[in-house]
Amino acid sequence: MSTVQATTPRQTLRERTSYAVLVMISFSHFLNDMIQSLLPAIYPILKGNFHLDFGQVGMITFTNQLTASVLQPVVGTFTDKRPQPFSLSIGMGFTLVGLVMLSTASSFPLILAAAAMVGIGSAVFHPESSRVARMASGGQHGFAQSIFQVGGNAGSALGPLLAAFIVLPHGQASLAWFSLAALLGMALLGKVGVWAKSYRAARANAPQRAHGHFDHGLPSSKVRWSILILVVLIFSKYIYLASLTSYYTFYLISKFHVSVQNAQVYLFVFLGAVALGTILGGPIGDRVGRKYVIWCSILGVLPFTLAMPYVNLFWTVVLSAIIGTILASAFPAIVVYAQELLPGKVGMISGLFFGLAFGTAGIAAALLGELADYTSITFVYRACAFMPLLGLLTAFLPDIEGAMRRGAKTQPA
Repeated sequence: MSTVQATTPRQTLRERTSYAVLVMISFSHFLNDMIQSLLPAIYPILKGNFHLDFGQVGMITFTNQLTASVLQPVVGTFTDKRPQPFSLSIGMGFTLVGLVMLSTASSFPLILAAAAMVGIGSAVFHPESSRVARMASGGQHGFAQSIFQVGGNAGSALGPLLAAFIVLPHGQASLAWFSLAALLGMALLGKVGVWAKSYRAARANAPQRAHGHFDHGLPSSKVRWSILILVVLIFSKYIYLASLTSYYTFYLISKFHVSVQNAQVYLFVFLGAVALGTILGGPIGDRVGRKYVIWCSILGVLPFTLAMPYVNLFWTVVLSAIIGTILASAFPAIVVYAQELLPGKVGMISGLFFGLAFGTAGIAAALLGELADYTSITFVYRACAFMPLLGLLTAFLPDIEGAMRRGAKTQPA
């Protein structure tokens, strides 16, 4: 009887996927990133109201993404050692404060301060929420990461529509209404925090073998080299995505003379495709291997990025959707692949890669804004189209799934 009681917690922790927790954390990610996406979505309003140039628009993104990127690995490393399940609600609280500041900002420095506060909210939210998604995965790590991330992508996609039909007609002050979404997120994340605390308590009482990690057997030099490759791939992915998320509306308005509202709708199409790619990438990686998903996602998008600057409006929208779907499928696979390279450091890895994503996007947005001022938005897209060539580096990544399967077979029964 004592043997059955000892193994039950291990089976529960390792084999059951907590779908309710995944839905809550994904929906909270939806609310968080919906609020976050309102910032770039209202760039046309801010540009007109405050007479900003593209360089200043890029600086807003840079400020927002820099605070998020610098703090995320720090937060993740700290929570690896000292888990803070209720930090999720605190992170959403920072986002709430930033949103209110943005709705009342009356100068460019205040806009930058609001953008920084929203970035801090992301820095606190993402590492711990990614860890909770892995806790609730039941071993389906890619699936859980996709469910978690697709909530954020869906929120990012909805932001431009909300900006088009609520903020544009009613002005900057209408952003304050979205504080209700932040309050809802804080309540949901409080429940998630309670679950995470209970999970860790049960984990502490389970047998030591319950962790389910299998040694991939790679030397530390190979692990460091693989992490470096993944970092370069994140750079290639998010430099290109920054050109679309920050300047796509300006590109459509400049080249095809569409209205601001229609440009926001087309941005929604692109961001919706990003959400679709995100939810596909994790489960496919679970089935066929994450390395293959990374390979096909980043390098496979190259023909479409090369063609997009030279087509008409219809094909621009179509190609942007194809690009968003294919390119976005890489991120869940990259995050889980990196987590398996360094098992036991989920928070640090999540913070590092989410931080790199935000940081790369922020720096790229600032630099691409300056480049657009000196050349043109069209030139920016022609230059960025070659970034997916860096996907060739995927060939140097080891077959970590095969190594882990071999390690699992050697484990004692």
